[in-house]
Amino acid sequence: MAQLQFREAIRAAMVEEMERDERIFLIGEEVAEYNGAYKVSEGMLDRFGPGRVIDTPISENGFSGLGIGAAMNGLRPIVEFMTFNFSFVAIDQIINNAAKIRYMSGGQFPIPIVFRGPNGAAGQLAATHNTSTESIYATIPGLKVVAPSNPDDAKGLLKAAIRDDNPVLFLESEVMYGMKGEVSDDEDYVIPLGKARVAREGTDVTIVAHSKSYWIALRVADRLAEEGISAEVIDPRTIRPLDIDTIVGSIRKTNRCVIIDESNPYASISSEIAFQIQDRAFDWLDAPVARVTAKDVPAPYAKNLIDYYMPQEDDAYRACKRVLYAD
Repeated sequence: MAQLQFREAIRAAMVEEMERDERIFLIGEEVAEYNGAYKVSEGMLDRFGPGRVIDTPISENGFSGLGIGAAMNGLRPIVEFMTFNFSFVAIDQIINNAAKIRYMSGGQFPIPIVFRGPNGAAGQLAATHNTSTESIYATIPGLKVVAPSNPDDAKGLLKAAIRDDNPVLFLESEVMYGMKGEVSDDEDYVIPLGKARVAREGTDVTIVAHSKSYWIALRVADRLAEEGISAEVIDPRTIRPLDIDTIVGSIRKTNRCVIIDESNPYASISSEIAFQIQDRAFDWLDAPVARVTAKDVPAPYAKNLIDYYMPQEDDAYRACKRVLYAD
């Protein structure tokens, strides 16, 4: 095990996979000469050369299409978006081509491509730079969506995503790039996609949270523990495919659930999880499923408003007390 920052864990995954398989290359804006906008790809140009670490023009639609075409022809591209908000410029390529070509070709064209970069809110960046895109892309059959919460998961899940023969959207958090944690240094360290992690066991309420919302869940669990309330915390890790079995298994034990989700509430990740819970575990619920999400407006710019807009620890704490009928 080694202490690595989140960005270093992502870099380690890419480096190890590129050394293992010469078909893999990295492409995106400023990934080469500038070492990445968030220094995720630092040193990779020197290591692999300009044929495999490639700077692009500011044209997400263009270089995403190039990556998809390369995947159709046997290569395994990693496409970095400087922010997933910019992926909307390439949304036709992602949704109509990457997600559907394998199906429409009867399996003749696997699309082994990873689209990765920072996702979700990162403070005062205003409405067009604060979108949590997982609830948008997870609706599309043919796409896999991954949202790690810590450096170790980031490494293991990214290696699995790179090895997958289907398009994977790997959603990182800009505010977590500097987060440090223990990371496996096993070169074949792979965490399977579609398997949730029970981060903390409990008996009174289940809290489901991914990406940086996971850290809110842990703080809330600590607060509840001080009051003698035992919270189980589940990190889905993969949004699609979703490990609903692990979540349902937890609810059969705790009989209550709170979901923390940065998405806007309408048609959000929490909406889908809540539906699947009531569909599969209704008879085990002792209270309605509660959600803690971003507010149903575009993200504001002002510091006090963006704080209010985002899911907060106090909101999640009160939601847990509410489902426990203890508020």
